[in-house]
Amino acid sequence: MKNIMIHTILLSFAVALMGCGGDDSPGGGGSSSVIITVSPETISAPTAGGTYTVNVTTTRNEWGAVADAGSFFTVKSQNTGSSSGTITVTVPENPYTEVRSGTITVMSGTVRKNIAVTQAAAEKATYDAPDGYQLVWHDEFDESGELNSTDWTHEVQKDHWVNNELQNYVNHVSPKGTEVTTVNNGTLKIRCFNEDGKIYSGRVYAHVKEGWKYGYIEASIKLPKGKGTWPAFWMMPVNFRSWPADGEIDIMEEVGADPNQVSSSLHANAHVHSNNTQVTHAMYCAGAEGEFHTYAILWTQQNITTYVDGKVQLSYDNRGLGHDDWPYDAPFYVIFNLAWGGDWGGYKGVDESALPVTMEVDYVRVFQKK
Repeated sequence: MKNIMIHTILLSFAVALMGCGGDDSPGGGGSSSVIITVSPETISAPTAGGTYTVNVTTTRNEWGAVADAGSFFTVKSQNTGSSSGTITVTVPENPYTEVRSGTITVMSGTVRKNIAVTQAAAEKATYDAPDGYQLVWHDEFDESGELNSTDWTHEVQKDHWVNNELQNYVNHVSPKGTEVTTVNNGTLKIRCFNEDGKIYSGRVYAHVKEGWKYGYIEASIKLPKGKGTWPAFWMMPVNFRSWPADGEIDIMEEVGADPNQVSSSLHANAHVHSNNTQVTHAMYCAGAEGEFHTYAILWTQQNITTYVDGKVQLSYDNRGLGHDDWPYDAPFYVIFNLAWGGDWGGYKGVDESALPVTMEVDYVRVFQKK
């Protein structure tokens, strides 16, 4: 989010510079006479990353700098209102087994100067994944503030929208401005609370328009406590038309009425809870409420297996029976949500004295075959 804000602010600054009439240099020679000098002109970072300082001088007493949108590094400019200043470039560790590259554009008036930034590839993936898989997307939730809107979408729905759940899903904040989702201290926090007699919570989707088809997907999650809570880490199809025909993949669910009992389920026409044919499995995970544990899925064309802290939770094979039994051959997107009450979350009632509660996500990572 910070990258986008910096990018937007500096682009606005650049437009302002371009729009100034008259001479663009102290000597009155117009923008064509502006000279920008940067040192160094290129940055080559190792896999481990680092912080670099670029010295900038210009014959015009205003300048700015922006990184490519979505760049893997961040830039911070100092003394942009004078003829000389610096750019601090911060490059994080490269978790990918491919070289990364990007560009910083320094601007003064209508003149531009580019700085190339490259970073060496990792010899092996920084994060654990099955052999032959590489990291294709992740969110470590290191940047404090709101969720990155490029990656995440909030659901907005009133209570009883599905499963007779009692919460209202809102976009980031409640009517009084209380955050239902926030990123700080290295985690995504999804909050559920009572405000003026209504329950508010968050439900967020990762890459809802594209999703991923097959892969190893893992998240580290701390579950809340309290009868009535219903946190989940799951997936739905990008091209959804009807349920359960198009499938649903529940990587992890837990209800506070049964503390630390986590489960996985698959839903399709041929196996669905409404007629007790669903594919599901539950296991006890000591400390799931109040401690971080890893929940994952390995999803291929032939099989879906889910895991809790590396232990197999559920395994289901593609039996070759067609779409009704295996709708899991299309892109699905990742979902985190914290429901309150409902058909399952409230099957033993709810304890409103437990509110407010918070579900925390330390990271989510998506790996796919090379």
